[in-house]
Amino acid sequence: MKIEQIEDKGLAHFSYLIMSDAEIAVIDPGRDPRPYEEFAMVHDARIIAIIETHPHADFVSGHLELSEAKQAPIYVSKRAGAKYKHTPFDEGNEIRVGQVTLQALNTPGHSPDSISVLLRDEEGKEHAVFTGDTLFIGDVGRPDLREEVGHETSARQDLARQMYHSTREKLMKLPDQVVVYPAHGAGSLCGKALSEAKSGTIGEEKKTNPALQEMTEDAFVDFLTQDQPFVPKYFKYAVQVNQRGAPKFFSSIKQVPIIAPDHRRHREALVIDTRPQARFKKGHLPSAINLQDGPKFETWLGSIVAPEEEFYLLSDDEEQLRELISRTARIGYEPFILGALPVPPAGQETSPVLDVEAFKAHPQNYTIIDIRNTNEVKEKRVFAGALEIPLPELRERVDEVPTDKPIVVHCAGGYRSAAGASILAQFITEVPVYDLSEAITQFTGNH
Repeated sequence: MKIEQIEDKGLAHFSYLIMSDAEIAVIDPGRDPRPYEEFAMVHDARIIAIIETHPHADFVSGHLELSEAKQAPIYVSKRAGAKYKHTPFDEGNEIRVGQVTLQALNTPGHSPDSISVLLRDEEGKEHAVFTGDTLFIGDVGRPDLREEVGHETSARQDLARQMYHSTREKLMKLPDQVVVYPAHGAGSLCGKALSEAKSGTIGEEKKTNPALQEMTEDAFVDFLTQDQPFVPKYFKYAVQVNQRGAPKFFSSIKQVPIIAPDHRRHREALVIDTRPQARFKKGHLPSAINLQDGPKFETWLGSIVAPEEEFYLLSDDEEQLRELISRTARIGYEPFILGALPVPPAGQETSPVLDVEAFKAHPQNYTIIDIRNTNEVKEKRVFAGALEIPLPELRERVDEVPTDKPIVVHCAGGYRSAAGASILAQFITEVPVYDLSEAITQFTGNH
């Protein structure tokens, strides 16, 4: 038996291949089918089953494409309301893969249709459990993503109660040595305090995971529903795509046309300019948001841009641009790309540069916009009197920004403030809009 963990760092997503006797089951595959097909080819093995632990909110899964390519059935809970051909996989159902058995456990809490998959080894012993978004290392899945979307919707308090029972009555009753393989790690927005570890054991989690400590059901509900991170705009859309199954990955990204900036059909459409902020500030298109190519590009794209909203994607490196199209497809946004622009634009706008010393001396002469997440602000305010508008809400709340003084935008490290300042500059022309950028560290002591 071999267990292979595939990591998508950008989305902090883990998928798995379980191989025994040249047969493979894939759990929670990412959008790109290549890692799973290549693993099967290298090991001269056959993919015989694809399992979805639930319809994911934070990434678009490649389960349908992989199933069609390999003629392998997809297993998912009957509660998921899957619109593609599938085999129900719920408590009492098992799949044989070579010499090992995969057994379904219904573990609602993150979603009403969440399952975990218990792996029994060749001797029938409970060896590992693939917990999807139910149990993470150091955390459990958030319960607030299925209030308005999915085959079954459920209030966050109800799902939190279900999570209490799923963890205590199903997962915590497994032997301590059972290995825990979650669908996400640190950096995922599907929980609030995920560990950097990529796997653990039931015993370790019972000792150290705050959500698994002894508490009443009501105390657990309060604990779980408080201080969850923001919900990106794309999450509901991703659930819907995953319920019906995404189009084929490569044919979909190949449909994005590569064009010159001057050939844009929709002049007013958004431009997502992924170049480094220094280059962006020296010259950019008027409707551009400076969302730099970075580790969490796809998450921020899906947080700022709403599903169905069309945009152009710009970089000055065609190879990098093609990679960004691929990453955009991981959240299912590739159909909304009007065109990819691989050359810097002509007829450019420039961004003003802040005199940091003047700002330091007289911060009261500026309107300061803090675009960090609510939890970050709660933990530590940087400037007294700053207007707090999280980046994912900024485009919708521009009207709240006063224009009687120059504006300074800040985040925690400079990545988000580049995007935030470029958003405000599209709407506010009465006063300059400055990006505090990395200079924020001079005020926080994080440099």
